[in-house]
Amino acid sequence: MQTDSSTPGVHAGRLSSDQYAHNFCDAHPPLNLAQAKIEADRCYYCYDAPCQTACPTGIDIPSFIHRIADDNIRGAAHTILKANPLGGMCARVCPTEVLCEQACVRNTNEDKPVEIGALQRYATDKYFEKPGAPLFTRAAPTGRKVAVVGAGPAGLACAHGLARLGHSVVLMDANPKLGGLNEYGLATYKTTDGFAQKEIDWLLSIGGIEVRENTRLGADVQLDALTREFDAVFLGLGLAGVNAIGIAEPQATGVRNAVEFIAELRQAPAYAKVPVGRKVVVIGGGMTAVDAAVQSRKLGAESVTIVYRRGAAEMSASEYEQEWAQKNGVSIHHWAAPKALLTEGGHITGIQLGCTRVEGGKLVETGEQFTLEADVVLKAIGQSFVAQPLGTALELRQGRIVTDDQGRTSHAKVWAGGDCRVGGRDLTVEAVEHGKVAALSIHAALNA
Repeated sequence: MQTDSSTPGVHAGRLSSDQYAHNFCDAHPPLNLAQAKIEADRCYYCYDAPCQTACPTGIDIPSFIHRIADDNIRGAAHTILKANPLGGMCARVCPTEVLCEQACVRNTNEDKPVEIGALQRYATDKYFEKPGAPLFTRAAPTGRKVAVVGAGPAGLACAHGLARLGHSVVLMDANPKLGGLNEYGLATYKTTDGFAQKEIDWLLSIGGIEVRENTRLGADVQLDALTREFDAVFLGLGLAGVNAIGIAEPQATGVRNAVEFIAELRQAPAYAKVPVGRKVVVIGGGMTAVDAAVQSRKLGAESVTIVYRRGAAEMSASEYEQEWAQKNGVSIHHWAAPKALLTEGGHITGIQLGCTRVEGGKLVETGEQFTLEADVVLKAIGQSFVAQPLGTALELRQGRIVTDDQGRTSHAKVWAGGDCRVGGRDLTVEAVEHGKVAALSIHAALNA
């Protein structure tokens, strides 16, 4: 067994190779042909379908399902990817249970909607296995050049849309790999076999997109220089900052940001190389908290607890994700707020928590306290936008970039989308829609 010598109780290599392979296999295996046909036949192919209205990218869901039923995989994939160029990843990570599937009319008379997400994955996976001739081709070159800064879902969708319209795109990202959260921020078991990069390879195959990795706004490139050099700029910067937990954080090993832990696991050459604590506490109530907690268990942690200051209904992680965590051996302790991180010899030993309740519409502490032992505490209480690289060029509100519905910012040559844009639900599928809409808006502006 390998040991992280800096923190007692934190070890790598806790499990056998077979256990790692089992724990980190595809969490939700794809449908086979027979299953896909049966599920497709359950669709009513509604006119003015509510599921399509509920989809942030407006995929014609009845149409692609009908094509699956007819064994027209290429046609189904075209319908999906025309509306959502990251439709394969969204099929894996989109909270369909609260979007398209929640709107499915099957819910009226049955307790089970059509498995739209699984069917979308079936169609896109089968297409990517044997793509054949390109689904989309570039329009005639326009001679216009657009910079897209940030290669997460919003930036990728914008770059693809602009390239299809004939513009030349320079796609920049601070990381050594493209993909943003799709590559660095999602649980490994949600996107196995390097799917994020396979999808990006397909997206870039449209042509007309020059990639510049390891290029950071504010350090390697400046916004004012980009607005001079390019005809337009799209910012898909995501959220690079991590919120503080609101209590003193001692200089001790064993405390880290959950997003860093998830990224380390996604990029690790082997699961056995990633250290994990024996007793892990995750602070937060969103998807990042669930992903960090479940993966800690899958790496071999003996106990993992999510602590959240409010109740289950207030957690931003969906009910489905909360149940998934519990099925994987994660305990969720609601109505508990961090009070102090406990240390000994420079290492985390536990966390002191105060019980909370809602009183007069406000969250208050009851005065009761308890302690959880921990050799690792992961902070997953949300991320924030780092605006410093923008200077004073753009209007901000609530710490994010102000745009109109088309993604246009206060600067005539700059558009923005994804998590860095004020408002929205911080969903991958919504970021894709931001990028897609912004590409059309930039195209219209350049042709005005």
